[in-house]
Amino acid sequence: MKHTLREILHVHDSDITDSHFANAKLVRSRFQNVNFSQSCFTCVNLSEVSFDNVNLTHASIANANLTGMRINGILVSDLLEAYQARAK
Repeated sequence: MKHTLREILHVHDSDITDSHFANAKLVRSRFQNVNFSQSCFTCVNLSEVSFDNVNLTHASIANANLTGMRINGILVSDLLEAYQARAK
């Protein structure tokens, strides 16, 4: 699919392995029972997203703006500050 139209897609029971999304808007999209394993997200805006019941085994986050990010209700900045204080 290559065009500049705005479409609302409803994709169910599909395999789009090895797909590539670039310059795409997925604002207010919902992902349920989706397998993103071995996927790569680069230059992606995840502000105000919500993750619930997710498997982040061996996930890696680098070069990220974590302002206001919470894990299980705890500010990540507080977690990192506590970790760095213990590491000294």
